[in-house]
Amino acid sequence: MTHAIRIHQTGGPEVMQWEKVEVGAPGKGEVRIAHKAVGLNYIDVYHRTGLYPQPLPATLGTEGAGVVEAVGEGVEGLSVGDRVAYAGPIGAYAEARLIAADRLVKLPDAIAFDTAAAMMLKGMTVDMLLNRVRQTKAGETILVHAAAGGVGLILTQWAKAIGATVIGTVGTEEKAALAKAHGCDHVILFEQGDWVVEVAKLTDGKKVPVVYDSVGKATFLKSLDVLAKRGMLVSFGQASGAVEPFPPGLLAQKGSLFLTRPTLFDYIAEPDELRASAQALFDMVTSGKVKIDIGQRFALKDAAEAHRALEGRRTTGSTVLTVG
Repeated sequence: MTHAIRIHQTGGPEVMQWEKVEVGAPGKGEVRIAHKAVGLNYIDVYHRTGLYPQPLPATLGTEGAGVVEAVGEGVEGLSVGDRVAYAGPIGAYAEARLIAADRLVKLPDAIAFDTAAAMMLKGMTVDMLLNRVRQTKAGETILVHAAAGGVGLILTQWAKAIGATVIGTVGTEEKAALAKAHGCDHVILFEQGDWVVEVAKLTDGKKVPVVYDSVGKATFLKSLDVLAKRGMLVSFGQASGAVEPFPPGLLAQKGSLFLTRPTLFDYIAEPDELRASAQALFDMVTSGKVKIDIGQRFALKDAAEAHRALEGRRTTGSTVLTVG
């Protein structure tokens, strides 16, 4: 028997239970992996609260790294003992799990398990945002909300490697220092003045061609106000709550703006897409252009405390749940 964090009902962190579970042998096309580290992401909160409904009972978590323990029928390219990582199917908050083999990528020896667990979902999300949702160009100035978060720190470094100028928003002086340490050119504190005015000043009134917004309700409308004509708002999260309905005509009024709400899993749905995105991430990390900041670690059994810290805005960078 092994253990996992499971929920039998939706709600607050208190619904998360550390339970014994039977993993079993892998079926056709599956492998069983023993986790070494598991990543914490805001989507885990959405699953726990029921914002993104899942069949219950459910094991939370969408990101992990570990070692292949057993291989099912028909699996090619993976063997017992291989180091692997993934971002995708829910069920990562477990000491061991079954997973479709085509959702796994082999982990380079140069990347540690905890680093992989801290970066797979966030890093491939950044690849999606900068390279596929919209192609970032050298010389552009972009705005990144929550610049000191797990995605924000990776996005800033990757954008700088491309040659972009990054304006980041954060909530505290501590987070401002962290964002600057990771290459953010200009950092704006939400609580100090009007950040729309600040963006206008920093761009000499030109505004920005793109805003990357994982905050949601609290920033959405103002994000439209900092976009240049035909600019794009990339809304990829809602940490402050769901965006309220608005008339599409508002996009026209504010400069023929574009709005997209991408999710990573639509961009890595095919195995070839997954491998290409993972390789792009591995290349950025092994080259040293992107460093993964693990701001805090919790034991897997203490995942509820990790959720409280995340929702309480007490985390910076990535959070890893350690196994064993």
